[in-house]
Parts: sequence; C-alpha cells; structure tokens
Amino acid sequence: MALSAKLTMRQGQTMVLTPQLLQAIKLLQMPNIELSAFIENELASNPLLERGEDFEAREAVRVDGPPEAPAPDVVAEPGDWASDSLETNSAALEAGLGTEVENVFDADRTAPEPAASLGEGLATGSWAGVGGGGSESGEAPDLEAYVSETTSLHDHLERQAGVILVDPAERMIASALIDGLDEAGYFVGSLDEIAERLGTTRKAVEDVLVRMQTLEPTGVFARGLAECLALQLRERDRFDPAMAAMIANLPALARRDFALLRKVCGVDDEDLADMIAEIKRLEPKPGRAFGDPVGATAIPDVYVVAAHDRTWRVELNSQALPRVLVNETYAAVIRRGASREEDKQYVSTQLQSANWLTKSLEQRARTILNVASEIVRRQDAFLVEGVSALRPLNLKMIGEAIGVHESTVSRATAHKFIQTPRGLFEMKYFFTAAIAAADSGEAHSAEAVRQRIRQMIDEEKPDDVLSDDSIVDRLRKAGVVVARRTVAKYRDSLRIPSSVERRKLKMSPLGAQRSRGDSVTVEA
Repeated sequence: MALSAKLTMRQGQTMVLTPQLLQAIKLLQMPNIELSAFIENELASNPLLERGEDFEAREAVRVDGPPEAPAPDVVAEPGDWASDSLETNSAALEAGLGTEVENVFDADRTAPEPAASLGEGLATGSWAGVGGGGSESGEAPDLEAYVSETTSLHDHLERQAGVILVDPAERMIASALIDGLDEAGYFVGSLDEIAERLGTTRKAVEDVLVRMQTLEPTGVFARGLAECLALQLRERDRFDPAMAAMIANLPALARRDFALLRKVCGVDDEDLADMIAEIKRLEPKPGRAFGDPVGATAIPDVYVVAAHDRTWRVELNSQALPRVLVNETYAAVIRRGASREEDKQYVSTQLQSANWLTKSLEQRARTILNVASEIVRRQDAFLVEGVSALRPLNLKMIGEAIGVHESTVSRATAHKFIQTPRGLFEMKYFFTAAIAAADSGEAHSAEAVRQRIRQMIDEEKPDDVLSDDSIVDRLRKAGVVVARRTVAKYRDSLRIPSSVERRKLKMSPLGAQRSRGDSVTVEA
C-alpha cells in the first residue's frame, strides 16, 4: 500500500479554554487572601490598573468634594457588586442577577429580630454594607494590632538554658537538644548522634538532658507521653507508687479498663477516680503553648442579614477585596505620545489584560452572590432553628437552580465563608448528604441526623445506655431511616465511645463526668 499525503477538511465541536477563561476559573476558586495577593501583583505590574481609593483621592483633590458620578474612564468596578443586595422582590430578578431568591419565613416559624440576629452573628468581621463597622469611620478594626509578639519554644528554652548552664560545652549540647524537639516539646532526636557530632560522650548528653527536663514548661524534653506525665507529676509531688503504676499502664487507661487499673495500682474506686482526675489536669503537649502562629482571621465573603420585611438580605463583603479600576485616560495619553509600534502594542496588551481582570472579578462576584443566595433560600430553616433544621443539599441542586455547572458551584464555595445570624460558616458546611425518611417524605440532612444522635446520647441515663440498635429504632420512630453501621460511623465522627464503654464509664466512680469521647482520653 503506497503512502501519500492529502488534504482533508473535517468539521467538529471542541471546547477551547482561552487564557481569559482560565483566568476567570482561577479567580473564582481563589480565597480572599490569595485573590488579594494576586490583585496586588497585577496592580504592581500593570500601569493601567489603579485602586479605587487612589482614584477617589485624586478626584477629591481635583474638585472640591467627591464626584457625583463615576468618571468615564472607569470600565469596571467589581466592588459595586458588593453593595448590591438580593431581596425577595421582582426588582432583584429584573436586575439580571440570575437567581430566584425566595427567603420568606414559613408561617409556622418566627423570624428572629434583626437586632438580636446581628448581635448574635458578630462572631468575626464587621457588617459591611449593613450600617455597622469596626469604628466610627466605618473601617474594620485592626485585630493584629492587639496581638503581641509570641515567643517560640526554642527561644524560651534557650534563655532558660543560659541561666542554669555555665559551661560552654554544656550550652552547645543544650542547643543541640533543643533542635531535637518537636512542636509538642518532645525530644525526638538521637543522643548518640548528638554525642558523635559534638565529640562528647552519651553520658554527658544524658546529664544535660536531665537538667533540661527541669525547665519550663514542665514536661519538655520527654521522650514519650509516659515520661512527660511523670515529669509533671514529680513536680507536683504526686508521683507515688500507685501513680507510677498507672503511668506504666496508660493503654489500659485509654481503653477505660478500670478493673485492671484498680488491680495494678492497688487502690479503690474513689482513689482511682482522683488519680484519673489528676492526670486529666496535666498537659500532654507542653510545647504547643509556645510559638503558635497567630491564625488568620476568616473573612466573610458574604453577609446574611434578617430584614424587617421577613426576608433575608444577602450581600457581598465590599471590604474583603480592593477595588480595581481601569484608567483609560492614562492609556489614551500614553498611546498618543508613543512613537514606536511596540510601545503602542504594549499599551493595548496591558489595557486588554486590565479589562479582562475587571470583568473576571465582576463575574466572580456575581457567581458567589448567586450561589450564596440560593444556599440561603434552601437553608433558611437553619438560620431560624439551627443545625437540626438543615436540609439535604448538593452542588448539582445549586447549579441547576442558578444555571451553572456543579463544578462552578464547587469553585465558588471553596474556601468561601458566609456570615449568618448564627455565626460564621464555610459555604461547604451547608452541603450535606440526604438520609431517607421513613414515610417517604422529605429526606433528612446527614448533619441534622448527627445532631440528633449527639442529643440522644447526651440525654441518656446511666442505667439506660443506648446501643446503636436502640438509636436506630428511635430514629426510625422519628421518621429517619438509617442503618446501624451509619449510626456507628456518625458516632465515631463525633468521638463518642460505644455503648459498652459508656456504660462502663457511667457505672464507675467517673460516672458523674460526661460520657463523651474526650472524657478520659489520654492524648498521645
């Protein structure tokens, strides 16, 4: 068969992701912190982009007072979307927001008072666009200004070692030992390796280690949980033979084998309860109190406020991101003064990039607002009644309601937070699996079922501890169809022990304590 070259024409449909579309997708899934950094980089690299604050300041200098209307050189201002609110009226739908918002309270539920809701919901952040703020000027308070500099565990121990150790050789060993600590304060290095590296003996390193174990916080430089607890008990003068026997049998304490503990410690029920209470007051990770970085405050992307007309107002946080404007006047000035063709091409490229950025930010704001509005519409019962009223929800349901693909909904809700009258929640929190109803009615949310299981176990009596089968029967009577293995899985996720362990705990001298999973937990 002879090989030959020929030209053919074929027609087909393919999806091409342009650089602009890729940028829009990338911006949509970015959290506020990453998006702010991205915008700062664009402002530094593109001379045609400027902050909205800089434009307003320049206009305030040029004229006496702020301008009454936006300047004609402003192409797009994503911050404008943050001031829009979606309410239950036809005007919002006619504005092209693409979201059917129906947030009217049910007749059998009472809408919370807006003032009480606002006071209850101020967990973090300020209520931008609702008349609230962190100060009289409307700016959010600088929380980092009230956070003092933290001292790392390494520096804390170095200062103490400089006081108790005089010999320079011992100080070198101490520095090597400090370098061998993990975040919890445990020594995870090798004594032999330190001795070989510093040219000394293992005994010299062990002697310094013993002295370093006397530093604060008590328990540092321990080589295991048992040694850490023993160091703290010795400082409190509570490390007697009975307590030493309990420390040597920590696995039995973890599995709540009180019969074995009474036998090996030689104590009765009352003394055993006192010993366990003493151990619970110890710190299993003495180093975690030092050097913890200040956690970044979760900034709400969306606010939900109870309005006086028995609706929910959904608003974007206008203070979360800087406003970005395109200065076309500056672009025209540069283009007129440019003599070389490459200069004109550079201005055109930067102008196109700036316009695409502002359009992508506008689309991002629109998508997040539509998704948040649909979540509020479907989960309005949660805003009134709490977790027990959560409804089953998935990405596909939101996507079909607002006319986008579920992958778009996933990107719009990733690492995004919504401030509600009940606190600050990640948007992903409102997506829960469905549990079938016994009467073929409306399905139940998995999170709501988890909450019911927690409540049942919290209310059980010592002489009537509920087994997983009993919980299944009670849920079935309440109209929830769930398997026993599902109950066991939800119970484990809540860190609640089995019925056998809870009965053993409630019938022991520790029965007065809570029978939750963290009641007698030995943290490794």
